[in-house]
Amino acid sequence: MQKVYRVDMSRGRITSEDVKPENRRWGQRGSIAKIMDEEVNARCDPLGSENKLIVSTGIFAGTQVPSAHRLSIGGKSPLTNGIKESNVGGNAATYLARHGIKEIIVDGLPSDESWYLLRVDSAGGLALVNGDEYLGLDTYELCERLYETYGKDVAIVAIGPAGERQYKIAAVMVSDHATKHPCRAAGRGGLGAVMGSKHIKAIVIERASNRYQVEYADKEAFDAANKKLREIMRAGVPEDMLYQIGTIGLIDYAGGLGIVPVRNFSGATVDQTILDGAGAAAFLAKLEQNGGRKNLVCQPGCLVQCHNSYRNANGEFVTGALEYETVALLGPNCGIGDLDFLAEMDRVCDEIGVDTIEAGNIIAVCMDAGKLAWGDAEATRGLMQELANDTGFGRLMGMGVEPVAHALGAKRIPTVKGQGLAAYDPRNFKAMGVTYTTTPMGADHTAGHPMGQPECDYLNKVGQVALSRRMQVLSAMWDNMGCSFNLAYTSRDPDILPELMAGLLGGDWTSQDVKRTVGMETLIRERRFNQAAGLTAAADRLPDFMYTEKSVFQEMVFDIGPEELAEAYDYDDIVWIAS
Repeated sequence: MQKVYRVDMSRGRITSEDVKPENRRWGQRGSIAKIMDEEVNARCDPLGSENKLIVSTGIFAGTQVPSAHRLSIGGKSPLTNGIKESNVGGNAATYLARHGIKEIIVDGLPSDESWYLLRVDSAGGLALVNGDEYLGLDTYELCERLYETYGKDVAIVAIGPAGERQYKIAAVMVSDHATKHPCRAAGRGGLGAVMGSKHIKAIVIERASNRYQVEYADKEAFDAANKKLREIMRAGVPEDMLYQIGTIGLIDYAGGLGIVPVRNFSGATVDQTILDGAGAAAFLAKLEQNGGRKNLVCQPGCLVQCHNSYRNANGEFVTGALEYETVALLGPNCGIGDLDFLAEMDRVCDEIGVDTIEAGNIIAVCMDAGKLAWGDAEATRGLMQELANDTGFGRLMGMGVEPVAHALGAKRIPTVKGQGLAAYDPRNFKAMGVTYTTTPMGADHTAGHPMGQPECDYLNKVGQVALSRRMQVLSAMWDNMGCSFNLAYTSRDPDILPELMAGLLGGDWTSQDVKRTVGMETLIRERRFNQAAGLTAAADRLPDFMYTEKSVFQEMVFDIGPEELAEAYDYDDIVWIAS
């Protein structure tokens, strides 16, 4: 049987339990929603003893389903004060699955000031190991030290100085499969601060000496369904922009639609020179010139291969996973179009252990308020150094976009539920605006990304609430199973997911069953937790300026009101179409 491990930091005690058969139908985000809904006081202090840090693998972890080994980190967010799940690639979920570990649930606070590593040894045993010697290390230094002690054949889940300081923008960093560097970020919601509150500097997972064998109800049927999925993906992936370039390819597309954020979501027209400097052609040229690579895999078994390795002019590795969100928010949103500089900032964020989305929004707010000039890369570097050094203003930055904006008297505060907007201007992308406002996750693009869907009308609000609602359910479902970039291909054959679920768990499944019992239930539990936490419908609102300040592109404001948005919660009214 798969195992759930519980780590009680107040007693220094670790216990395990078998996964109940009925709980195998959830993983990652769904498991987090269930645990938080059933076990955590929604009104608790996110950095207090009642909150939990949950590390969860997916429903198909341990199988050969493409991208089945994405990892979710969850808990109550110190940034939004609601439920939070942030998922990440890397090799950690693979290593956990080989031990048969479905979840690790950490609660309580240590009784002293000691810091710890949580070690999963080769036999699958868990132990708390004193980690005081690693305190203060950035994530890259930390991983090198841990590799020296435990060998390179381990997976690492870690926090940087930001998590130790309980910055509300602190990320949880995970070692990458391709490069071994800690460049995969569970960035959103400040879950690195929750890990820091538990005084866990890192989770070190050794390769299993005796690999766990997944229990199938009908392995032959499961393998047949997985074969169909792989055949569909092999036919479709070569034409996928994510395979050809990576997520950074969205820069040009979003720029042409007026979606990419410009100067703190001011709605201004993007400077073409900046867009070109940060765009796909420049990125591919840099890879070729400097020895970087694309088509890497962040986790074993991925077929989309959107990962990259970025090097500087000297051919030195700078960062992995230079992606659209980071480039758009630290780039055009701040008036900067230099990929080498943006890669450097991505590396700084990963070392400190902070969310690049929050960092980009914070820098743009500082520019908008006149603390530094638009496009000033050197001043941006200086602010990021203040964040790293924990100066007075650096500590304020660590608390999030809203505290910085209020301190500077900024008029544009690009947040929903306290969390910085992802890199899509909702005035020109109506369905994404609906997702930002109505998902329990805050302004999170991954919670229901409608781009490219057949009914997506970027500028016309008609039908966009229904589209966002459908994509939120699909995203919640996929976030139980792995990476949406791979699992979206299951929509091309609606029988694949039911056949996979039946082959793994048994029973009769339909496509509607999977969406309802996995996707919808996850969302319903998340929303119930947020309501209990005090996040009412009043929190489901974009920043005020989005309703009053027109974007230059097509002279648009966000014009979907509260009554229309309420339809996003009517999950039972969804009409499913192939996506």
